[in-house]
Amino acid sequence: MASDISNETVTVYVRLLDEGTPTSRPTRAVRVGPESFRLLATPNYDPEDEHWEFLPGSIVRCETKEHDGERYFLAVGLAR
Repeated sequence: MASDISNETVTVYVRLLDEGTPTSRPTRAVRVGPESFRLLATPNYDPEDEHWEFLPGSIVRCETKEHDGERYFLAVGLAR
């Protein structure tokens, strides 16, 4: 029996725009495909304060990245 991936939530990092230096925000996301995730807003999400590259509710494609030996998902584009 195949597993239902639609209920799996993971942490995905989303780039923040207009920050002056490269910055990303961790948020939760629901897996909707092998490399696709629907972004969820953080509890304190404020669109006036932070400008996410992909808004909460967007279905994004992610790549696995590594920093200081830790692997993470980074949203890199809208899913097709």
